[in-house]
Amino acid sequence: MKFFKTLIAATLGTLLALVVIFIVLAITLSTVGEEPEPYIRENTVLKLNVSGALPARSIDNPFDELLNPTRQKAVSLETLKNNLTKAAADDNIKGVLLEIDFVTEGWANLQAAHRAITQFRDSTDKFIYAMTNDAGFNEKGYFLATAADSVFSPPESFFEFDGFYTQVTFYDNLFERIGVEAEITRSGKYKGAVEPYLRDDLSEENEYQLTQIIDGVSSTFLEAVSKKSGKSVEELNNLLNGTPHLTAGYGYEQGFIDSLMYAHQLDSLITRRIGFEDEDDTFETITNSRYAKVSNESAGIEDLDSDGKIAVIYASGIIIPEIAAGGGFLNNQQFITAPWFKEQLEEATEDDDVKALVVRINSPGGSGSTSDAIWKMIQETREKMPVIVSMGPVAASGGYYIAMAADTIVAEPTTITGSIGVFSTKFNTKQLFNDELGITFDEVRSHEHADWLSTTRGFTPSEQKAFQAFSDSFYDAFITKVAQSRGLTKPQVHDVAQGRVWIAADAQQQKLVDVLGGLDKALRIAAEKAELEEFETEDYPKAKDLFQLLMGSTQSKVQSWFGDSILGNDHIQKLDQQFSMMKKQDLMLLFPYDISIE
Repeated sequence: MKFFKTLIAATLGTLLALVVIFIVLAITLSTVGEEPEPYIRENTVLKLNVSGALPARSIDNPFDELLNPTRQKAVSLETLKNNLTKAAADDNIKGVLLEIDFVTEGWANLQAAHRAITQFRDSTDKFIYAMTNDAGFNEKGYFLATAADSVFSPPESFFEFDGFYTQVTFYDNLFERIGVEAEITRSGKYKGAVEPYLRDDLSEENEYQLTQIIDGVSSTFLEAVSKKSGKSVEELNNLLNGTPHLTAGYGYEQGFIDSLMYAHQLDSLITRRIGFEDEDDTFETITNSRYAKVSNESAGIEDLDSDGKIAVIYASGIIIPEIAAGGGFLNNQQFITAPWFKEQLEEATEDDDVKALVVRINSPGGSGSTSDAIWKMIQETREKMPVIVSMGPVAASGGYYIAMAADTIVAEPTTITGSIGVFSTKFNTKQLFNDELGITFDEVRSHEHADWLSTTRGFTPSEQKAFQAFSDSFYDAFITKVAQSRGLTKPQVHDVAQGRVWIAADAQQQKLVDVLGGLDKALRIAAEKAELEEFETEDYPKAKDLFQLLMGSTQSKVQSWFGDSILGNDHIQKLDQQFSMMKKQDLMLLFPYDISIE
C-alpha cells in the first residue's frame, strides 16, 4: 500500500512540475519580442513551396517554432496572394519560384491559387517558374503549374496525367456479417451520406451527381492544360483515354513540361534570367513564411487610408454540437460549433470599425440543430451590416444551410455545394450482441416507446414512421428557408434539393449561388454594400499565443493531444467522427461521404 501511495504522489508531483514548466515557458516566450522584419537584398527570388494542403488560411501554432524551428510553414491561399502582391511591387524581388510537390487541396482553393499566380504572371515582367522535385507532379500540382511562365521537372520524376475519379466505401456487407442493421431515414433521393450503410454500390442518382462533379473538375483542369500546351481539349481527352503514362519524359514530349532539368540547373537558368554579369554572382532566396513578415510599405505598396474594416470569419470543419466537439491541445479549429461561431461573431461585430462581414465556409455540414442556430446568428447579423458568404472547396448540406442566411453567396466554379437534404440514423446491434457475442438485454419501461432510440432493438412500423416524420419535418423547414432566402418557391427548391450535390457553376444556374469567384470577390461585394472605397480586413478566429493555449482547458486539451496527435490516424479519425455523429439521434445535414477527387 505504501508503494502505491508513493507512486501516486510521485506521478502527481511529476505532472505538477510539467505544468509549472509549461507555464513558465509560455510566460517566457510570450515576453520575447517578435522577429524583426526581414531585410530583402537585391536580386532575391521568392520561393513558395506548395505541397499537400493549401488551406484558405493557416493560423500559426506557437509550438511550431519551439518544436520544429527548421520546418517550413505551409503556404495558405492568404499568404500566397499577399506575398505575390508584394513581390510584384518589390524592386528587390526579381521573380518567383513555385516548388510544387504532391498537392492534395480541394479544387476550389486550387482555382483561387491558379488565379493569383496568373495575375502575377500577367501583371508584371518578373518571371514565375514552377518546378517539382523527386515527388513529381500529380494533376492538382500540375494544374497550379500551368499558371506559371514555364514548368520544369527532373528527368526521372513523376508526372500524373490520367483523369479523375472518386471512390466511395460501402459497409452494408460488413454490417450484415457482424449483425448490425442501419435503420435510416432520409428526405431527398440524392441524400447519399447514408448509402454506404445501406448498399454495396452507388445508386443511380448518386452516380449521376458524382459524374457531374467529376466532369466539372475535369473541364477546369483540361482548360488550363489546353492553354498551357496549345493542345485542344479533344486532343487531351484522346491522350487521357490512351495508354497511361507516369513519367516526366512523357510530359515533356507532349509539351506539358517546358524543360527537364535538375534543381541546380534551374538555379543557373534563374541566374542568367536575372542577368548577372559575373558568373560567380548568385541570387538570394526568401521563403513564404519569412516574406510574409515583410510589410507592404517595405515592398513598395502604399497603404491607403481605410474607410473601415471587413471582418472575415473562417468557418471550417464539421458542424457539430459543442458537447461533442472536444478540443485539441496543439490543433487549430477542427469543428464549427454554435458557441465557437457566436464567440467569433461577437468579437467581430463589437468592433465599431467593422462595417461588413464575410463568412468563409469550408464545411460538409453536420448537425441540423447546430446549423440552424448558426443560421439564425448570421440572419440577425444581417440587420446590423452586410453579410457575404465565400464558399471554399465544400459548403454543402449544413454548410449550405448557414450560407443561405447571407446577403450574397460567392463560390468558386468547382466548389461543391447544395446537398439540401436531411437524414437521421440509428444502428440496431441486436443481432450482433445476441447471436454473435451471446450478450442479451432485458429492461423495464415507463411507457411503450421509451427505448425506441436504443441500439439494442429495431424500430416498430409506427416508430419507423415517426422517425421518417422527424426527418421530413426538418427537410420542410430547410427548403422553406432556402425558398425565402433565394426568392424561389418551395416546389422550385425541392426540384434542385433532395440532397443533390452541385458544383457551384451549375448551382448558380439553379439560383443557389449568386456570384462565381473567390474570397477577393466576396470582399469587393461586401465593400460595395458597406459603401467602403478603401478597407482593411480583420480575420477570425484570432491566433492564440502559447500562454493562451496552455491556460485553456488543460485536461481536455492534453487528452486530445495524446489521443489524436500521437495515436490518431486521419482516415480512421474521419470515419470515427462521422460514425459517432450518426449514432446520435440528431438530424444530419451532412454532405454525402468525404469526396476526394484524385
